[in-house]
Order: sequence, then structure tokens, then C-alpha cells
Amino acid sequence: MYDGLLENIGGIKIANNNFGNVYHLYVIRTEKRDGLMEYLKEKGIGTLIHYPIPLHLQKAFSYLGFNEGDFPTAERFSREILSLPMFPELSEEEVKRVCREIENYFA
Repeated sequence: MYDGLLENIGGIKIANNNFGNVYHLYVIRTEKRDGLMEYLKEKGIGTLIHYPIPLHLQKAFSYLGFNEGDFPTAERFSREILSLPMFPELSEEEVKRVCREIENYFA
């Protein structure tokens, strides 16, 4: 449902892959992530940032010797990703409301 309601909203990118999804998370990307996150919070819609630090910059992988700038795409994505509400009890009306508020933010 998110895919269909968000596909024509400018300012965000949704994942599109050929592998299928289990939708443990529903993640969008936007250069205006922090502003959108705050706007949705003000509207009573919780969001999260999962995986805010790219793997190559995490302490657990520091032994590999990678530095900031070594994987610019991963670093950019980590600054743009935002997880929208996703849980079994999420109703169609709630999904529509989330999408409507995202559309309002970018209007």
C-alpha cells in the first residue's frame, strides 16, 4: 500500500527491487529526512532511523581501516533513510494518513 501511495510524491525515493520484500521495515529516502521526521512527529506519527551509521564506519569494523568518504553512497543513504510505521496491526487508514502527511510536507 505504501508503494502505491508514495510513488508519485516528489522529494522521496522508495525501494524498488526484484527480490521481493518481507517488510520488516518500510524505509524511504529523502534529502529532507530530519525535517520530515520532525514534521511527522508533530503530527503524532512515529518514525525511526535504522542503521544510521554505515557498516564501514561502525566500531566493530574499524579493524578494516575504512574511513569516512570511502563509501560515499552508503554514507549518503545513511543520512537520508527514514523508517515509516510498519507493524502487523497497522491499518489501511493509518497508512493513508502517513502518506497524506508526507505528501503535505512536500507540497
